[in-house]
Amino acid sequence: MNYTNRALRIIFMGTPEFAVPSLQALVDNDKKVVAVITAPDKPAGRGRKLTASPVKACAEANNIPVLQPTNLKSEDFLEELKEYQADLQIVVAFRMLPEAVWNMPPLGTFNLHASLLPQYRGAAPIHWAIINGEQTTGLTTFFLKHEIDTGNIIFQEEEPISQTDTVGDVYERLMHKGAGLVVKTVDAIETGNYPREPQTPAADLKSAPKIFRETCEIRWDQPVTRVHDFIRGLSPFPGAWTTIDDQTVKILRAHIHKHSPDNSEPGKMSTDNESYLHIQTENGVIAVDELQWQGKKKMQIADFLRGNQLEL
Repeated sequence: MNYTNRALRIIFMGTPEFAVPSLQALVDNDKKVVAVITAPDKPAGRGRKLTASPVKACAEANNIPVLQPTNLKSEDFLEELKEYQADLQIVVAFRMLPEAVWNMPPLGTFNLHASLLPQYRGAAPIHWAIINGEQTTGLTTFFLKHEIDTGNIIFQEEEPISQTDTVGDVYERLMHKGAGLVVKTVDAIETGNYPREPQTPAADLKSAPKIFRETCEIRWDQPVTRVHDFIRGLSPFPGAWTTIDDQTVKILRAHIHKHSPDNSEPGKMSTDNESYLHIQTENGVIAVDELQWQGKKKMQIADFLRGNQLEL
């Protein structure tokens, strides 16, 4: 069916900051977003005050109705969703949907995923691409189906990763590039002429599972490039950590030191307590540039050492 004679009725689903530019781009390009689905308000800050998600704030600023279901399978929510008579649903950084939700609109539901599918299916694609030392990642829009991140691909766009990029750097770029890809995808669906390419299975598929605290502990017995990529892939959030003077310390930025001072055991640390902190890996040395000591704010290494003498 060709929808060029009328605007598609769109429901947008998302919660965090990453989804906001996509929602705003739809509004700015005169797409008819009839409702937004987002997570319930959550306590935040020291006062634990109930706080709206970034997507809810954006929706309210644009006078778009907001639904915040606690149960996506509840009959009341499904009935309310049907009343909006959406032609298309768009998901950007939201939770898994039951089939009753993603299969509801006649044009289906498409998702914006921050990888070049089928690589890096899962919850943390940007993190794992950098942790694994990839030089390229990207974005994919695809239609939802039963198995997570496996539906037919609509469009993809590549994004280079430099050797100094952190997950925060790449996240920021993909967040804004993704907004353009979402609009491009809607434009194509409106014409009725758009790709629906099945995902081709690959022998070397890499996954992107959810990251937990234990995932983030630095293993100093690995090659220096691997350790450096690990630190970049977890900065600024949630942060790769190690233990120094019996305290948990997040290493947020670092670089590979050009000259290894000795052949110390992996994990051996050295400092002049003024300007540098070096940590030995399997085959080289990591120089810490920025860290966050347990219970303190993040600091440049020289600033930290001026106020803290390490006993290594």
